[in-house]
Amino acid sequence: MLKTNKVSRFVRRLSHINFITMSLYTVLGLILFAALASHVKPDELDVKLLSIAKKTIHSPITIEDKATTEKKKREAAQKVEDQYIYRTEYKQNRIDIVNSVFDIVKEVGDDSKGSATTVPVSEQVDMLKKKLPSDIIKSVTEQGLLAMLSATPEQLAAAREFSVTAVNNVMSRQIKINEVSEARTRLSNELRYASVTGALKDAIISLGQYAVIPNYFYDPIATKERKQLEMSTVDPVYILQGQVIVKEGDTIKREVYEQLKLVGLADNQTALQPFLGLIMLISLLLFFVHKQFTRFLNHKHEDKPYLVAYIIIVAMTVFLMKIISLFQQVEYAGLSYMVPVAMGTMLIKLMIGERFVFVTSMILSISGSIMFNEGVTSAFNYSVGTYILLSALSANIFLKEKNRRSMILQAGIFISFFNVLVVSALLLLRNGQFSWFEVGLHLMMAAASGLLSSVLVMGLLPYLESGLGIVSTMKLMELGSPNHKLLRKILLETPGTYHHSIMVANLSEAACEAIGANGLVARVGAYYHDIGKTVRPHFFIENQMGAANPHDELSPEVSRDIIISHVTEGVKLLREHKIPKEIVDIAAEHHGTTLLKYFYHKAVQIGDKEYKEEMFRYPGPKARSKESAIVGIADSVEAAVRSLNAPTPEQIENLVKGIVSDRLRDGQFSQCNLTFQELEIVTKTLCETLNGIFHSRITYPD
Repeated sequence: MLKTNKVSRFVRRLSHINFITMSLYTVLGLILFAALASHVKPDELDVKLLSIAKKTIHSPITIEDKATTEKKKREAAQKVEDQYIYRTEYKQNRIDIVNSVFDIVKEVGDDSKGSATTVPVSEQVDMLKKKLPSDIIKSVTEQGLLAMLSATPEQLAAAREFSVTAVNNVMSRQIKINEVSEARTRLSNELRYASVTGALKDAIISLGQYAVIPNYFYDPIATKERKQLEMSTVDPVYILQGQVIVKEGDTIKREVYEQLKLVGLADNQTALQPFLGLIMLISLLLFFVHKQFTRFLNHKHEDKPYLVAYIIIVAMTVFLMKIISLFQQVEYAGLSYMVPVAMGTMLIKLMIGERFVFVTSMILSISGSIMFNEGVTSAFNYSVGTYILLSALSANIFLKEKNRRSMILQAGIFISFFNVLVVSALLLLRNGQFSWFEVGLHLMMAAASGLLSSVLVMGLLPYLESGLGIVSTMKLMELGSPNHKLLRKILLETPGTYHHSIMVANLSEAACEAIGANGLVARVGAYYHDIGKTVRPHFFIENQMGAANPHDELSPEVSRDIIISHVTEGVKLLREHKIPKEIVDIAAEHHGTTLLKYFYHKAVQIGDKEYKEEMFRYPGPKARSKESAIVGIADSVEAAVRSLNAPTPEQIENLVKGIVSDRLRDGQFSQCNLTFQELEIVTKTLCETLNGIFHSRITYPD
């Protein structure tokens, strides 16, 4: 036990060093990283081009397959037909040319008829050739021109009408460059039935064929825009997380090999991204833990290795989770539901406080969802993560009464039922087909988790308490039980001291809670602070029950030694029974180095030699915690007020203030962190509590 206390004190001293505190957070981070790293590491597959896949390979991530996307875009672009532009103005232009030819023919004919001499037809043809463009002359033969010049006005007008109509009809259609010959054939067929002479018909056919040109041209800009539009409508091709890239026994073709390279499975180089992501995630979780501890320790004012305890509890829970995760390859149904995660949150609540339950549940949930992930198909198992989160949080709900260890087992039973409900809900949400055997196995694992958690808590809690020097609320409640053998010893051997201790406990608890100190520690410490009086009970006034006071027959020095010895005897007795250090310290410090004024003045009055105050002071140490200081004040106040006959509120207030001031002037609070404001609150609370105890009562008739 002595060795354990030394270790506890050493751990407490270390926990107050900032560097050590940061080191402890680092240790917790390394523990989590070591437990989770193997579960985020991508599989290293020995795959080669054109080899046979030894196993079915799934994609570990979701990523865009840019090569396939580009291929589909090219295919979409290739399907786009060439875009053409229809020149509608060409039709009118060619009709105008045809009309111009007929106008020129009419003009030449009119000029020849109006001249004084008759112009030969051959000269008219020459005149016509001079006025017509050369390309028309090449298209219309000389016989055709001659026929047009020789035609009567009626025939020429009819030929014009047939020509214009035919050109209009043909040019109204879209004519590509390679379709000109076909269009001219259509025009020839249409004019072949014109009611004009044969030579003139040939002339207008030749003229019409000349007038038919392409009017539907390839548009590279429009074609490019249409291809870009079609390419933009192609959705990106993604390789989804969990998607089968290649099945077992299939040949790894070039396309498949490129996909394996894309998702990082083709080479054996370890990807750093998952590890960087894990480090970032753990750092964020540690940040939450740090903020919680910063607020918690600012209000706690205790020299306890709470952070060390937290790390140990989380590490143990994660270790159990890791062990169970190693068996998931056996493919036992529901094995992940057996993890006793509630063990961690129950220990956290009992030893540190319920404010850490949520952040711990979050850490365990994320850790479990990674450990029990679905291989390469997902980095997280959200079903298991949800189950672990709810199971861990349920410990805070069902572990309410912390005064008996049987409550731990009862909480475990409730957690088991709760786990069964959670797993049932998760199975129903999957909407899958499960056999009754599988369902039963899942539910059995969930129920076992709660019971296993409670059993582990009951087994580990005493070792954690003694090893770390942290007294849980449950342990304090057990020590405060009237059935505890030491309290029964006080009750049976020193009933007056027992009653006095109960009163001091009530006063101390109220005062501690008023200033935010640990009222339960003060109460239990007050129960045991005078246990040393059981060694010589009749030397203390409250146990004499009207009998003669043995100090009347003793010298002041002997009386002093007997009175002072109740502190050392009490500490010895408490340590023999392995009572927690917090309680032992209160017993050792509740008198501090105060002066035994009665026996000191008695010795001075006798005056057989010179006496100094130091000779009649308690050996100490002075109070080093708020709880010890308050128990010391309450001890003196209760004894002093009890000596008064029907004390009034004014008398109680003056007495309490006098005792507090006397201790303050005597330097009894120099080693604890009580402030003047807190002393004021303590004084006020003690007065209110004492007034409630010693209130006036009516006198009942005989």
